[in-house]
Parts: sequence; C-alpha cells; structure tokens
Amino acid sequence: MSGVRVLVGTRKGAFILASDGKRGKWDISAPHFAGWEIYHAKGSPADPNRLYVSQTSGWFGQIIQRSDDGGKTWHQPGTPPGEPTTTPDGMPKAESNKFVYDSSPETGKPLTTHQFYDGTQHPWEFKRVWHLEPSLTDPDTVYAGVEDAALFRSTDGGKTWQELAGLRGHGTGPRWQPGAGGMCLHTIMLDPSNPQRMYIAISAAGAFRTDDGGKNWRPINRGLHSQYIPDPNAEVGHCVHRIAMHRSRPKVLFMQKHWDVLRSD
Repeated sequence: MSGVRVLVGTRKGAFILASDGKRGKWDISAPHFAGWEIYHAKGSPADPNRLYVSQTSGWFGQIIQRSDDGGKTWHQPGTPPGEPTTTPDGMPKAESNKFVYDSSPETGKPLTTHQFYDGTQHPWEFKRVWHLEPSLTDPDTVYAGVEDAALFRSTDGGKTWQELAGLRGHGTGPRWQPGAGGMCLHTIMLDPSNPQRMYIAISAAGAFRTDDGGKNWRPINRGLHSQYIPDPNAEVGHCVHRIAMHRSRPKVLFMQKHWDVLRSD
C-alpha cells in the first residue's frame, strides 16, 4: 500500500505529514521556517523529492525555498552559491526582486495599471507568491502565481523567473481589482491531457485559460453571476476563491466563488 504525504503551510511555518495508505498514524516533520508565513508548498509530480515552498513576510519580503531530498534540507535557489542568505545584521535576505513584471515594448508596454479598490487605476506592485505549481514532467520547471496578479515561470528550479505576460496583456487586465485579501493569482492548474493547456484563477477577476502554453489567454467566466458588482454577469470581476480539476476527467472543473460552488463539464 502506497504512502501518503501532506504538505501544510501555516502562518507559523511549514509542516510535512507522512503516513502509510491506512492513514492511521502520522509522522510530522516540523516546523520548517518557523515563524514565517507559508503561502504554499508543493511537490513535483516528476520527482517526489523536489519540493517548493513560498516563504513570505511583510517585514522581510518573499523567499522561494527548495528541497531536493523530500524536505530534509532546504536552500534558496535564487541565491547564488557562496552568497549569504542573510543580511549583515542577520536578517533573512528576500528574493522579491526575482519577480519583475514584464515592461518590454514587445509584450509589457501596455501592462501598466489595474483597477484599485476605489475604482481608479493603480500600478502593479509585487507583494508575494500565493501559488507554486511544478510541471507535470520536469522538476526544474515551476509556475508561480503572485500578488499583484501575474503568472511567472522558472525553468531552472526557481533560480530565475520570467513573467508570462500574455495573461495580463490579453485585454482585461485594467479591469482586474483586488478582493479583501488582495489581487492574487491563487490557483494554477496544468491539464495532464494537453501540455499546452493551463487554467488560472484570480481574486477578484475570475478564471482564465490558455491553450498555447501561456502565450494567449481568454476569460472562462461565462455563466457566473456575482451580486454587488456593477455588472453581475460581467466577463471579469468575479471573486473566484478556488478552482479544481477532476482527477480522471480533466475537462470537468469545479469552482468555489464568493457566492457559489459551481461545475463546468
């Protein structure tokens, strides 16, 4: 009977729970990164020993942690070998500057502002990583959903990150706005039946889909109805909290929204 591993992120650190298939007794390895907010922890389907963690703090910023031995040891892949991971006064050295929004003339030039709480336009500002989604086939490829909402990809195990700017640039970005928890890209799903297809969800914008590996995107919010927004049936602006994919039928999606629980076939 195969074993079970659960990765848990809390506001006080990360925990790794392991059990056999019966799940009667659990071994707990913890806390990792004690005292830090852990927004997400995810293992690679291609290599069970490869783990990624989003470690963040309002004081010290964003850090990506990686383990290559199932959580026994950790390192910051964005910090060059030999370079200290703390500042001269001993404080953790953030890697927030690894996540830079695309501002190139070719793809990033129009991606300047989004809608703020008061309805005015506001510049994108990086705050933290909400979601890490490792590739289904390559342990060194991992996607990151961040606040303010954008999608990044690393192909070198988290050392460097590049924005997939087609998401923000497909036309609806200026109408995205933060929910009560911020404007966060909190869900990334990779379609196991189509390596070019990906789904993401943003609070408060909605759900989006790409069929070409992240170059082009479109909203997939038809049929959603949200009270108390200017247009309850709008193309974007819905506060989607989570989407999930059926394990054996990847075209079946489930959504938990501010008002509803829904399904798409």
